[in-house]
Formats: sequence, structure tokens, C-alpha cells
Amino acid sequence: MYVVRRIVTMVVTLWVIATLTFFLMHLIPGDPFAADSQMLPPDVLANLRAKYHLDQPIFRQYVLYLQNLIQLDLGPSIQSKSSSVNTLIARGIGPSALLGLQSMLIALTVGVALGIVSALHHNKLLDYLSMFVAIIGISVPSFILAPLLIKYIAVNLHWLPVASWGTWQHSILPSIALSLAPLAIIARFVRASMLEVLGQNYMRLAEAKGLSDWTVVIKYGLRNALLPVLTFIGPLFASLITGTFVVEKIFAIPGLGKYFVDSIFNRDYPVIMGTTMFYSFVLVVTLFLIDLSYRVIDPRIKLTSKGE
Repeated sequence: MYVVRRIVTMVVTLWVIATLTFFLMHLIPGDPFAADSQMLPPDVLANLRAKYHLDQPIFRQYVLYLQNLIQLDLGPSIQSKSSSVNTLIARGIGPSALLGLQSMLIALTVGVALGIVSALHHNKLLDYLSMFVAIIGISVPSFILAPLLIKYIAVNLHWLPVASWGTWQHSILPSIALSLAPLAIIARFVRASMLEVLGQNYMRLAEAKGLSDWTVVIKYGLRNALLPVLTFIGPLFASLITGTFVVEKIFAIPGLGKYFVDSIFNRDYPVIMGTTMFYSFVLVVTLFLIDLSYRVIDPRIKLTSKGE
């Protein structure tokens, strides 16, 4: 019953997002062909607006948009006339997903490790060093870190290629640039959770049974400490998997970020709304899977409609 309720909630959420996105886009004065109105004959402009249903009343456009959305048809791109929005997303999701997965893997692996080390050596040198790395990660934005990596790693040292896409080596620097901020936040979350968990009675009981320190920490401590971290990982994973626009632009990666940024400048309504809906879909599905994972990590949690 819980799963059914959540699916219904997801559908309603996506409908609300689609509605808000549609009407907010159409509240902007003008239309995608406003810049060409002085160069194209009126008949040509009228035909273009008719092709994309821009000559229809706003409510009629909204109904057509929802009908196409139900059929998973995000419509044709106005700027890329030979491609649909579905085609552009399918073309860009590969690089964006690769960067997102690699960034998430780096952030989780290093962040969890730093958090555990910091908690086990509370108020000691390793704790200070780990939190120093976390502060740097939070303080330095990815669009600042990315040019620094390009200059010192790619240009000066010639260790890795940059400003192109083709092999796995091209994804390393942008993945590092994307992972530093979430890595730092995950490290701080894990540290705080682990400090709380280490003082619990069941941890002392596990130690009293003669289990090794790492067995106690990993099997009993980390499993419970990860619960608060999962809440943060959901939206973070969705944002990384669908592409971080600025970093993709800096590294000239042909991901979703490129199409989204270009669509804003070109006022390509279908691409803007399509990429927004795609991101929203990934986000709500990810949050749903995160909720289900709570039950796997901690069997004491029961997923019910009352949240008991």
C-alpha cells in the first residue's frame, strides 16, 4: 500500500512540476521567434508558430503538452530542427550519467572514509586534517576548481586530456571537480552520525563480544550512521546524474548541461521544459528508491502510509 501511495504522489508531483514549468515559461514576454520577427516574412513566422502550436490559446497548448508528456513525447526542439527533445536527452544523458556516477562514487568512497577516520580520531590530528579537506571542498565551488585542474593537471603536467570527449581519461578531471563539494558534505554528515553512534550501548556490547574494531565500526556503526546521509544523497545523485551545467560547459562535454544552457539562450521552450521534466523524474524516482533503501539498511524501519 505504501508503494502505491508513493507512486501516486510521484505522478502528482510530476504533474505539478510540468504545470508550473509550462506556465512560467509562457509568462515570459515574447516567444522563441521574437528575435527573427524583423528578418522573416510574416507568413513564415505564422507558419512557424503554427507548427509549434504557439498560435493556439494557452490552455490548448497546455492540454497538448500534457497529452504528449503522457506519451513520453517531449516534443521537437525549436533550435535543433532536425532533432526532438527525446533525441537530445538520449544524446546527452550518456556523458552526464558517466560523470554523475563517477563523481558520486568518488564522493561516497572518500567522503565516508574521511568521516569514519575523523570520528574515530575525534579532536586529534586526523580529525582536523579530514575536516580541513571538508572545509576546502565546501568553500571552493566546482567552477573555480575546474579551471585549476585544467591548468595544473592537464596543461602544466600533461597528465590528463581536457576540453574534449572520447575516452575514459576525459571524464576524470570533471568528475573530480564535481565530487569535491558532495565529498565534503558527506564526510561531515558521516562524522557527525558516527560520533553519535559510537556512544550507543549496542556499540559497547559489540566491543564486549570481542569483535575487531573495524568489524564493530563497519558492521554496526556505519550501517546506522548512513541513514541521515541517505537523505542528502537522493537529490545529490539526481543532480549529478543529469549533469552539472557549468562544469560540463567548462570541459566542453556534450552532456545535458550543454543543451540546457543553449536552450535558455535560444528560448527553446520544449528543450527547457523537457530537460526540467527529465531531471524531476530522475529526482522523484531516486528519492523513492532512497526511501525503500531505509528498510534494507535498518529492518526496524517500517514503510507505511503513516510513517510508522
